[in-house]
Amino acid sequence: MLGIIISVILGVFGGLFFKNDFLLKNIDSFISIGLYLLLFFVGMDIGNNDNVFYHLKNINRKVLLLPFITVIASLIGGALASYFISLSLGESIAISSGMGWYSFSAIELAKIDAHLGGVAFLSNVLRELLAIIFIPFIAKKIGAFESVATAGATAMDSVLPVINKSNPPNVAIIAFYSGLIITIIVPILVPSIVSIFKLI
Repeated sequence: MLGIIISVILGVFGGLFFKNDFLLKNIDSFISIGLYLLLFFVGMDIGNNDNVFYHLKNINRKVLLLPFITVIASLIGGALASYFISLSLGESIAISSGMGWYSFSAIELAKIDAHLGGVAFLSNVLRELLAIIFIPFIAKKIGAFESVATAGATAMDSVLPVINKSNPPNVAIIAFYSGLIITIIVPILVPSIVSIFKLI
């Protein structure tokens, strides 16, 4: 976990003080390559464990509900947050409906209002960073499924290595499933929330 935090801090300082046109123009490509490598090695780690598929057969069917429970809990969290911040109920729920997918939610909500898009970006980035920091603790003290839910949509990609390292090997497959379902839901959910609360 310390290595992850140090990497993020070094990246921030690198972006601030050591600007390189080639790196900045191709940053999305480098992120994708790095992410594919992470997922490749997580896959190898899963495949290397002979008991993974045995454990999967014995997993409670309720696990299939995990991504849906995560979505509902996130929306409730957004609704509760609206009582403590200056955003309206609809705006707060719309931001929470990003589920950690900061690029999509920020772009969609920025179409309505630039300030709302900025808050959505920061909120969802913060969710991902906090997930990376706290998942080892949550996995150890609370539970594996709770640690997966913390990551939201990012459970299938950037946060998957942390989930894999902090939990038994079979949890990584559950995390991938949960993140995938939430990633499918978010592009439908965000516009739906905007429409329901008439934020346009």
